[in-house]
Amino acid sequence: MKYQGSPKFTHSQVAKVGVLLTNLGTPDAATPKALRKYLAEFLSDPRVVEVPKILWKVILHGVILRIRPSRSAKAYQTVWTDQGSPLLIYTQQQTEAVRTELQKTWGDDVVVEFGMRYGNPSIASALEKLMQQGVTKLVVLPLYPQYSGSTTGSTFDAIAADFTKRRWLPDLRFKTSYHDEPEFIQAVANKIKAHWESHGRADKLVFSYHGVPKRYLLNGDPYHCQCYKTSRLVAEQLGLSSDEYITTFQSRFGREEWLKPYTDETFKAFPGQGVKAIQVVCPGFSSDCLETIEEIGEENREYFMEAGGERYEYIPCLNADAEHIQVIARMVQNQLHGWQAGNLEKSAQTAARAKALGAKL
Repeated sequence: MKYQGSPKFTHSQVAKVGVLLTNLGTPDAATPKALRKYLAEFLSDPRVVEVPKILWKVILHGVILRIRPSRSAKAYQTVWTDQGSPLLIYTQQQTEAVRTELQKTWGDDVVVEFGMRYGNPSIASALEKLMQQGVTKLVVLPLYPQYSGSTTGSTFDAIAADFTKRRWLPDLRFKTSYHDEPEFIQAVANKIKAHWESHGRADKLVFSYHGVPKRYLLNGDPYHCQCYKTSRLVAEQLGLSSDEYITTFQSRFGREEWLKPYTDETFKAFPGQGVKAIQVVCPGFSSDCLETIEEIGEENREYFMEAGGERYEYIPCLNADAEHIQVIARMVQNQLHGWQAGNLEKSAQTAARAKALGAKL
């Protein structure tokens, strides 16, 4: 096996710290062809679908990829923009803003890139960009507040797979979750408060998170517990009693039981229970995307209103809000602790070593 090096490397090169922000990903276009490619990669990940490989391959290629791409393309077309998908746009904005924020302290010695677990730009391409810039220490921050093997765990798999092909590996710090980080909780609470100041409060505040099969919880995945903890901490910041908010789970797929209560079924039942006005927030998503804009903002709104609801409001994600950028930047800063003196100053030893080897300075 030939291991990948850094063609532009020189011994006089100043070592840098890299920051890699990651998110789930997006198709390249809102077309059936692009969705087929994207879904094939996404649904082939054994972290996402824990089904025997041979059986799942038959189901995926024989059934799902023949039907789902066209349906998904229609949904994506409702949220697509001239610049691409909202998730891609917001992740780009977050990366640029975090880069600007970190450079205030670290200058050009810290480089920031982003990569998508599925689709483009890939995690592998982002790592290559970082390594070509002389990164010898790397912080990875998956933009999933709550840990799940199907998201954060899968991101680590992609990092590890890339590293198995590299000759020189950077020191690595990997942030697995931030579901209970005080600054993150405060940012979510402040987003809700700002909405209340403009629109008033509703009968119920709904925290809706992306679902996963219940089987994952029973096998030890902490996602369910971390979602509930996020909801509880935000509710405490808002001064809500237990009957003023609820945690639900959306986006289920297939026939097996997923985490409950289901968002759509909850919304259909609310009006019959006397809950006629709701506000929905999705603190498991760092950026608005198909699942928040179309599924929560449109599809579930229809379920609620058709069942007799009177008022429905979706509160957007933190996206590239200034407070969110501060939260992300501070989490990265905390991961950088102890690396400044050892990595970011121009090293006299590096220069001396390069001179001894005959490198051009």
